[in-house]
Formats: sequence, structure tokens, C-alpha cells
Amino acid sequence: MSGERVLFVDHTGQIGGAELILLDVVQGRNESSAFLFEQGPLAKALSDRGLSVITSRWGIGLPRFRRDSSWLKALPLAGGLAAITAELARLARRHDVVYANSQKAFVLAAIANVVARKPLIWHLHDIISPAHFGAMQRRTQIFLANRFATKVVVPSEAAAAAFIEAGGRRSLIEVVPNGLSVEPVAVSRQELRQRLGLPQGPLVGVFSRLAQWKGQHVLVEALARLPGVHGIVVGDALFGEQDYAAQLKRQVDALGLAGRIHFLGHRGDVPLLMQAVDVMVHPSIDPEPFGRTLVEAMLAGVPVIATDAGAAPDILEHGRAGMLVPPGDARALAEALDTVLAEPAVLEPQLAYASRRARSHYSLARMLESIGLLIRNVRAGAAV
Repeated sequence: MSGERVLFVDHTGQIGGAELILLDVVQGRNESSAFLFEQGPLAKALSDRGLSVITSRWGIGLPRFRRDSSWLKALPLAGGLAAITAELARLARRHDVVYANSQKAFVLAAIANVVARKPLIWHLHDIISPAHFGAMQRRTQIFLANRFATKVVVPSEAAAAAFIEAGGRRSLIEVVPNGLSVEPVAVSRQELRQRLGLPQGPLVGVFSRLAQWKGQHVLVEALARLPGVHGIVVGDALFGEQDYAAQLKRQVDALGLAGRIHFLGHRGDVPLLMQAVDVMVHPSIDPEPFGRTLVEAMLAGVPVIATDAGAAPDILEHGRAGMLVPPGDARALAEALDTVLAEPAVLEPQLAYASRRARSHYSLARMLESIGLLIRNVRAGAAV
């Protein structure tokens, strides 16, 4: 599909939302490579898409360094970080463009670029704010972006605004909304639930890795106010957030909800599970740079309730394509769920509009075309 030799870099071997985007972006790029800091299922997924995959020998322990941690906590890992940076610099020299798919990947790729001197694209899947990153991390990211990045790809205007507010150069920004493709299954919701082993009756779903700022605990509290309503929690703790996962399960037990809230862990059939629920909830308490599950639900014809923060208001067109509630407000979420579950037929016009909006604004083809053009332009600019 494309002849550019791109070195795609990611800090994790796990598959989260950012990695799902990466797996789409690399399709057809058989001349390209991927460099990962650690082993995991992402390596096989990238290899299956035709990339040469290199895994660092020095990434052990790096996942414990969370994005909101102080850089002082990285000091014990300094030797490994330096070794990874050296590996990156050597690999970058054999490629036309370096494409960093995470914050940690970008920081080391930018430092490596002092030696490699290759065009560097940072696909920023986060909102740079105090809610997500420590002050030193924010300053480091912005300094390196302004100094070494050729372009910074963000999925929403909310993410762009946060980058600029933190001190990033506006000229670096390229807004490319995440794109995906979901086709509704040709079976009834009841049949789908039987096939998947899900309970009948009112069913709510949340689809995200387990993390405090993702707000699953708010949904648990909301469901405690709605007798007879079941919930499925799809996702697992990926980046050192196991304590939150344990806390969430203790909360469910303490509220007597063990029979109504079902933890399904990481699943490969999320599109099917999403189409089996009556409502999809996006309960993040901090602003999100995008909302992949929002678009998946819109494409699948499933009602959406999301918190009124980050990119969600834009995606849902400020309530026209789904309901918005204040972040962290379990009572408001419960009331919104009660409204949607009580009168599903009233939502049909909204669901039809949401589906049209998702297909026109957030298609996979549109995202791939935009990123492909960006990579070509960045490479061409470097050759001048």
C-alpha cells in the first residue's frame, strides 16, 4: 500500500485503545517496522499485519512507571531507558519516518532523534493536563515536542487545545479523529445475549481498561440506585492499575451488587458485547482525548451516556447524538440511565442521527487517508 519505511514505536506490549488505532494505521505497510519496549500480544498482532517487530531487551520494569509519576521514579530505570534510546537511534537511521504512538515512546524517540535526525511524528492519544501528568512530565513532553517533533497528531480539538495550553506550538498540531468500522449483527439483542451468556433484562455496559479516571466506580454507584438493572464491565487493569481493579470489586461486594455487575475482563468480541447491551456508558471523571467506545456504540445503534468533558461533547454534538452527564455524578448518571431504559423507542431518531454522524466524521477510511497523507508529506519535507 505504501512504500515509506516507518518505524512505529510503542512503550507497551499490551493492546489498549491507542494500540487498536496503531493496528489500523500499520495495515499494508510491509516495508515498515515496529519497536516495542516490552513483550506482549501487540507484537504478534503487528507481525500478523506484515511488520518486522523488534522488542527491546531493556524494557522490563518500565510499565511500572506510570504517566502521572514523577520523573524521579524513573531514576532506577535510567540505565534501561538509555539502552532503549540507543536501540531506537540505531533503528531510526534505517527508516524514513519515526512514528511514536505513546507518551513514553515519544520521549525516548525524541531523545534518540538527537542522533538519528529523522522526521518524528507523535500520535498523542492523551490530554496533557495536571489530571493525567505530573508537572515535570508535562514540561518535558512539551519541550521535546517543540524541539524535535515534525508533527503531533491528536484525535480531537480538546486534545489540541490542551497541548497548546501546555505550551505546545500550534503549528505542530494535526487533528485526525480516530476512525473505525463496526457493522451491526443481523440477530436480535436477546439472541446475541444468549449466544454470549449475558443476562436478560435491562443491561448496561462500560468498555474500557480499569482505571480510577475512567470512572467505572461511578457506574457501580449509579447501578446501586437502579434495582433490577445489570451491568457488564469489559476491560482489565493494564498499566499498574491493579489496585483500582481490586477496589472496584470490593465496592461491588460492599453494595451487594455481585449478582448484578459482571466483570468480563479483556475481551476480543467487544463489538458484539456492545451490541448486546441496552445502553453504553462512558463514565470518565477526567477529560478524555477521544472516545472510541462512543463511536463504536453510535455505529452499532446503541444509546450512549457520557460525561460532559474532553472530546465526548464534540463526538456527541453536545447531546444531539447521545446524553451527557456531569463527571463523577452517580445520581445524574442513574437518572439518565433510568430515562433511557424506560423509553427506548423515544431514542430512535437520536440513534439514527448518531449512526450517520459516526459514519461521516469517524470512518476508518477517513482516518487512514489523513494519516497516510501526513506521513507522505513529512517524508517529502525531509527529502527537500
